[in-house]
Amino acid sequence: MNTLAAVLLWCLLLVACWPLALLALVLWPIAWLLSLPFRLVGITFGALFAFLHALLMLPARVLGGGPGGATAA
Repeated sequence: MNTLAAVLLWCLLLVACWPLALLALVLWPIAWLLSLPFRLVGITFGALFAFLHALLMLPARVLGGGPGGATAA
């Protein structure tokens, strides 16, 4: 649904101001390529924080405080 809205907005921009629409069409892949390193850093930090959370919560899970432990019954 989001893609359909983007295409419809681009068509509206093409009718209203075609040079700006063509410029957006050319610059969009360049902006996507420039944002890739930031997305990879975000994924890496998300994985790192998930690992640290799992590591810090491990003693509680071993002692039965986590999901499916002795206190869940």
